[in-house]
Amino acid sequence: MEIYQFRSLRPGPRLLVLGAVHGNETCGPEAIREIIAECTGRKLKIERGLVTFVPVVNLKAFLKDTREGDRNFNRDLREVTVPKQYEDYVANQICAMMREHDVLLDLHSFRSQGSPFVFVGPRDNDGSIEPFARAAEEETFASVLGPDLILDGWLSTNVNGLARLSGRAGANPAEAELPLSSGVGTTEYMRFAGGYGVTLECGSHLDPQAPVVAANAIRRALAVLRLIDAPSPERTVKRAIELVDVVFARDQNDRLAAAWKTGDQVSVGDVIAYRASGEAIRAPDAGYIIFPDSAPEPGKELFYFGKASNRFS
Repeated sequence: MEIYQFRSLRPGPRLLVLGAVHGNETCGPEAIREIIAECTGRKLKIERGLVTFVPVVNLKAFLKDTREGDRNFNRDLREVTVPKQYEDYVANQICAMMREHDVLLDLHSFRSQGSPFVFVGPRDNDGSIEPFARAAEEETFASVLGPDLILDGWLSTNVNGLARLSGRAGANPAEAELPLSSGVGTTEYMRFAGGYGVTLECGSHLDPQAPVVAANAIRRALAVLRLIDAPSPERTVKRAIELVDVVFARDQNDRLAAAWKTGDQVSVGDVIAYRASGEAIRAPDAGYIIFPDSAPEPGKELFYFGKASNRFS
């Protein structure tokens, strides 16, 4: 695992930047290497704290140009006492690394078309799913990274959706094998470890602008945390969507009703997808389609459903 660190002689925040958690999401590695070159060449000077870059988290998947090596690294993320799969070994390294940092910026892209957005965690709470006490810091960080859209509600939506699946009569084996913690990824672990962090979805996998979005976000992150001497970046977020539901595929022939893109609006009653049986899955309310998957595997997410939020208004 390649790791690059630039450490100031003065104290300050400790930022961790990750790329290629999923191997076919290459905007992160490309952007991170650009920023490393700028730090090495002193175009960017780390004046406080430290920044650690991991250009490629999942090397096995990256070399195969696939999302996963042996499994999805960004699901049920935790340290594994007896590692069996490749991602288990990587998780033990990355989880330990996250505990040594204060802030996480995890760079991703997505398969469907759509505009960049930032995923944040919950509001401050002492609940059982994702207790958190640093929402204000995380919101400030997320709101200046470049995209104008912020999403939240990831983990609670996953937990509730999986709990609903596990209690459904006739659930298939793929569904039964999904733990309630399967929604835990890098940012969720970072919050568990006492820090805060965001996932930046930089656009579609093949969008040539995705690495540009990622690199600009890193520069903005360094500035807002005061790791570099630069003007504080302006707030870019203009709207927010809260995830409220997730629909899982039950059959390989479950399909989307249209070529949806992340962020597409729907009205109450609109048909979003069809089960293999022909049953229509309709929008329960006016809202948005998030992460539609045109070729989902049984037991994997077919799409997420979100509603407009005033959290960042």
